[in-house]
Amino acid sequence: MSNAFLYRMPSGIPGDISRPAHSTIEPVLLDPANPFGSYGQFGKIVAGKFVPIGSGDAAADVYGPYVRPYPTSGGAASDPLGTSTPPQGNGVGNVLRRGYMTVLLRAGAAALNGQVYVRVAAAAAGKPIGGIEAAADSANTIAVNARFMSAADATGNVEIAYNI
Repeated sequence: MSNAFLYRMPSGIPGDISRPAHSTIEPVLLDPANPFGSYGQFGKIVAGKFVPIGSGDAAADVYGPYVRPYPTSGGAASDPLGTSTPPQGNGVGNVLRRGYMTVLLRAGAAALNGQVYVRVAAAAAGKPIGGIEAAADSANTIAVNARFMSAADATGNVEIAYNI
């Protein structure tokens, strides 16, 4: 059996570093009481631990996006992609401080060099707090120091350049 890409290849898996040679990644302590919903979401440092961006946070709070470790595919490392939250049990993870990553676009239409926004208020169906969007939504989103590198693929995955 073979797979054919008729128009374009998929962009990747949310949280994956897409250009490792051009990335700075650092280890961080995680807070098991405040887990990330998925890889590729932006986080902040609170009391020395890396936690998801939350309701009411400002752009200055952003520390970077949560990196998906390799090889893993889900919360139990054998779960299908997108079916569970990332594991937080050992309390250690990685954050992208500078570089390129695949993320899941929750709203809007990404375009080359388009601004990346993160939802911080007014969660709605398909638009969770911490979700990445391509359009400003009043005080409900914050602009982060990231740009889209293309349009999203058919599943909503798109590459971003963060802090470049």
